[in-house]
Amino acid sequence: MNTTPLEPVTTLTFDIFGTVLDLSGSLIPPLDDLLRNCHADMDGATLWREWRYRQRIEQYQDNLLMLGHSGYLAVKRRALLYCLRNNNIDFSAEQIDSFMEAYQHLKPFDDAIEGLARLKKKYKLVMLSNGEEWYLKHLAENQIKIDFDQILSAQTVGQFKPHPIVYRFAAQTLQCEPGQIMMVASHAFDVLGARASGYRGAYINRYHLPYDESDYQPDITVDNFDALCTALAV
Repeated sequence: MNTTPLEPVTTLTFDIFGTVLDLSGSLIPPLDDLLRNCHADMDGATLWREWRYRQRIEQYQDNLLMLGHSGYLAVKRRALLYCLRNNNIDFSAEQIDSFMEAYQHLKPFDDAIEGLARLKKKYKLVMLSNGEEWYLKHLAENQIKIDFDQILSAQTVGQFKPHPIVYRFAAQTLQCEPGQIMMVASHAFDVLGARASGYRGAYINRYHLPYDESDYQPDITVDNFDALCTALAV
């Protein structure tokens, strides 16, 4: 763990999908409906686990093959099609289009909304997400309903997190030294990428998953936003 004091931190950058927004709670019910309509012998929770892993692979492939940022929603769709085919589930394009509308109605975690309101009293709050900028603005205004100081999309630099250029772009845009920024995420890869880029890191381990075996450990590890606020004395 980094023992350097956290006093220099002025800005918190947030992962949104899975950290602030409850993806499984928002998407598994409509996924159940999709599978039922496709006459699949599988439930949404089971497919969700496979789908989440595939989404990460799709993003890493884009980065490794230098294909650029193909779009957050496009990646989710590609990963879903792969998983449906992998499980021999027949579907139509219309069914997928209908399901993907659920992404416009993602619900936030209660602890995240309360925590963000508390953190805003002390820190500058910034979205730093793989989502497209227009989509992030929609989620901020209509679903999260928190006035972020800035919304930054990885699409701007043509890479998905955890590519280091995303974190460097954010630091430059915010006119901050990396050590003045703390990345807050429920995904170890995001904290790892930020820490490797000189950021401080807070791991919201709401899914009770181990952190990577790496020299770039989080400064703070907590289960929820309330505990994060306590750790940051807010």
